[in-house]
Amino acid sequence: MARRARHREHENHDRWLISYADFITLLFAFFVVMYAISSVNENKYKIFSAALTSAFGNQVVKADAIVSVSKQDSLLKSLVDRRNAKLVEQQQKAMQDIAKKINQVMHALVKNGQVSVLQTNRGVAVEINASALFNQGDATLQGDAINTLIAVAKVLEPVDLAIEVEGHTDDIPISNLQFPSNWELSSARASSVVRLFIGHGLMPKYLKAIGSAANYPVMSNDTVGGRARNRRITVTILSPTLEEVTLERTTQAPEELAIK
Repeated sequence: MARRARHREHENHDRWLISYADFITLLFAFFVVMYAISSVNENKYKIFSAALTSAFGNQVVKADAIVSVSKQDSLLKSLVDRRNAKLVEQQQKAMQDIAKKINQVMHALVKNGQVSVLQTNRGVAVEINASALFNQGDATLQGDAINTLIAVAKVLEPVDLAIEVEGHTDDIPISNLQFPSNWELSSARASSVVRLFIGHGLMPKYLKAIGSAANYPVMSNDTVGGRARNRRITVTILSPTLEEVTLERTTQAPEELAIK
């Protein structure tokens, strides 16, 4: 009688996949835990721990064991708001101190009406009548004006804030070999002040010279007095809280800062 052939069992070569899948799952869980505890947050850690206990231990999590995240976020927001408010208050006080110091060094010109120290929504603005700085139709600083601007530069030297120097003219056209229009004249006058500031300690990266010609008058150009008022240099020390400068410019003069 012939012997029956013995049936050979096929070896399963894919059994390693089960162990590999278990290893990957454990590795994923390990990295999740490491990420969760990488920044220690007691409240979130309690929530995470309670969730794991409930999921894997079949235990009921008490409601009072979980600290409300929304309350924590509200507290954090409150602290940030108070810190920001204190910072803004300190910045406003610093700007007022700058205005007072400039008012002191330019007291003589303020007294005779040739200089105004103003508080605007952009910072501290110092408006200087052009007649106190330049001869008519010229952009070269004159003797007494140089000493006054040097004193202003000493006040601004320790201040790491952006400073804009803007030249303005009246609406009477000018045309000569040096200044073909009021654009060149206003720009040259602003640049003269900027160069003096740089020569006396101010950092060039904080300074900007702007020529605006007759585009932003503070008074009507129909009178001699109005035209004289419009010929001016404005030095603006920008507030550190300034976020955006709008493109629209107002022709209304800002309210003058009351300096005691």
